[in-house]
Amino acid sequence: MSSEPPLLEVIDLHTHFTSFGGSRVIKAVDGISFTLKAGETLGLIGESGCGKTTTCLSVVGLLPPSGRFAGGQINFEGEDLTKKSAREMRRVRGRSIAMILQDPMASLNPLFSIFWQVAEPAYHHRHVRGRSLRERVRDLLGSVRIPSPAQRMRDFPHQMSGGMRQRIVGAIALAGGPKLIIADEPTTNLDVTIQAQYLDLLKDLQQDTGVAIIFVTHNLGIVARMCDRMAVMYAGKIVEQGSVRDLFNAPKHPYTRALLGSIAKLGSKEPLFAIPGQPPNLANLPTGCAFHPRCPDAMPRCAIEEPAETRFGPDWTASCWHAQLQTAKESHARASA
Repeated sequence: MSSEPPLLEVIDLHTHFTSFGGSRVIKAVDGISFTLKAGETLGLIGESGCGKTTTCLSVVGLLPPSGRFAGGQINFEGEDLTKKSAREMRRVRGRSIAMILQDPMASLNPLFSIFWQVAEPAYHHRHVRGRSLRERVRDLLGSVRIPSPAQRMRDFPHQMSGGMRQRIVGAIALAGGPKLIIADEPTTNLDVTIQAQYLDLLKDLQQDTGVAIIFVTHNLGIVARMCDRMAVMYAGKIVEQGSVRDLFNAPKHPYTRALLGSIAKLGSKEPLFAIPGQPPNLANLPTGCAFHPRCPDAMPRCAIEEPAETRFGPDWTASCWHAQLQTAKESHARASA
């Protein structure tokens, strides 16, 4: 394993929301830990409402007023971002960490030209001015494959197609020269052909710049194509994480297996698998393992005691009593053979 320190290290992060009136605390992120190295891509996956986006907003310090850090650390290049003031975080966002959201029309201002929106991070964070700024914007638009960039940077968002708008958002993310890009389901609103082109573009940009990426998605096909490692979230917790190869070939957690089982297979005549039940209400979680009401491998212990994290490899962990028991049985069988 490489001794290089991680670019990003999230340690036991807790992010809570308070309901209207303050009567309930919702543990949107409940004690998660993960690391990310420079140039690496981490896939953050899970059903809607499991805490993926809240994790990302925690990293960039953009929680809504009802949200708060309740514990843990977010170390970026050795500095704990949770200790920084709002003013200090404004220097981090755009310059060191950038975010690509899934809806480009929510990210782009319809009243400003493409030039000014792409130029803003370079202007404020890199102090690029005058002709150099125009050249920087033109080069950025060219890097995300916008045709005729010198002409198109005079246009406004409504003059662009959906795929082009998403590429513009990518150019804005790159404008400040970040070391980490958080892509929160950036291909959700794109058709399949444009989606493939956009994923290839992100891969090429990563190879050219060495930027690290956190890719938030519920599409495991994208994870297989884009990511080095993946972290599976359920009810505010990471239930399994490791290399994409390990988790795709031999998932330990029943939830990971269920997500992989729900992928449509070309030529298969079997009905598409669906995970039974619904994700739990974060304000009223079940006791023990949060997944046990939906789990085919649930044991009595699962309903009582929260599972401990078990290590299955140097960079592979899962929190599941059944997986822990199965591994112990396999180890005993090997020792007895």
